[in-house]
Amino acid sequence: MSLSLFTSESVTEGHPDKVADQISDAVVDAILAGDPAGRVACETLAAVDRVLVAGEIGTRGELPDVPELVRKVIREVGYESPLYDGSDGTECVLALTRQSAEIAAGVNEGGAGDQGMMFGFACDDTPELMPAPIAASHALAKRLTEARKSGEIPWLRPDGKSQVTYEYDGLAPARIATVVVSTQHADMHDGVKLTQEQIREALIDKVIAPALPESHFDPNSTVTHVNPSGSFVHGGPAADAGLTGRKIIVDTYGGMGRHGGGAFSGKDATKVDRSGAYAARWAAKNLVAAGAASRCEVRLAYAIGRADPVQIWVDSFGTGVVPDQALSRAVERVFDFTPRGIIGALELRDPVFLPTAAYGHFGRTPRTVLASGRRVRLFGWERTDRVDDLATALQL
Repeated sequence: MSLSLFTSESVTEGHPDKVADQISDAVVDAILAGDPAGRVACETLAAVDRVLVAGEIGTRGELPDVPELVRKVIREVGYESPLYDGSDGTECVLALTRQSAEIAAGVNEGGAGDQGMMFGFACDDTPELMPAPIAASHALAKRLTEARKSGEIPWLRPDGKSQVTYEYDGLAPARIATVVVSTQHADMHDGVKLTQEQIREALIDKVIAPALPESHFDPNSTVTHVNPSGSFVHGGPAADAGLTGRKIIVDTYGGMGRHGGGAFSGKDATKVDRSGAYAARWAAKNLVAAGAASRCEVRLAYAIGRADPVQIWVDSFGTGVVPDQALSRAVERVFDFTPRGIIGALELRDPVFLPTAAYGHFGRTPRTVLASGRRVRLFGWERTDRVDDLATALQL
């Protein structure tokens, strides 16, 4: 087989763009908690000591206290108050209006909230049916946060990034060739200035080695970069402005599989940028779990105001047990890709979106939790609950 390389990155919840994503999704969840039929298209810009929250909201309930939502996200991420470098406080600026009546008219009839194309991807690289490079990058980013919040590495700070380069043998991930971890840190610990060698040794021992699969990570042969630019004391939005929707490849498949270009965070599920992408992943994952292909991409496209997709297609990259046309017909038969069908099947009128805003929207464990006083299902699009239906449709 031929050898090739593929690289993906992830970021921690303290990365400026992810702070913005979490604020936007906190607004979505707050609206849906009070009005399951609420509409939200919310963008956040976080920079220096200011947070701007802008967009359109339609709700029959009360508007949430957005400045308090901002402060809560910032606290839970781990930035101290006042947030940015000793400023007197974080100023929250609001620029919110109601959803356009012309957009609402089409959505009210069950149509898509916008035009566009959405892609869902799955492959058998990992148990969660995600590409190995993005799965490993997320594992590193999550481990950075765990080590910080638990106090295991007390000098870690919230901002951070990870990157993993995998070597593939044909379609199979064979080994990790290169790892890059950049993390914000305190300047001093126990009264002594931290050295880059101390930081490197701690991260390799307590973050990198535990997070990566032993079968693919070899500390003797994998090239490992830790804070390759040197000191990283100043981070977060104080050092680099954050904006909603600027990490769409981190949110999806790490570049393996196409992206339609529409961000997810800050949008309720009538926006098919979000719900269509979730449904496409749901279908792709079930196809791979059913053994219909070892990797596949489900492609959807919509016209604003229309319910049925203008495109449903499956590309199995030559791994399908039947032709792609047959896979596409089976998916169309088994899944309802109208916005109402997706929202109903995946229970997307519940406040389920804030947990998606860091460490990827896909490859997560579906579970039921208590949110806003009621039980809600998180990551429902990760269920493999249509395997039998697909097997029947494909006569497998």
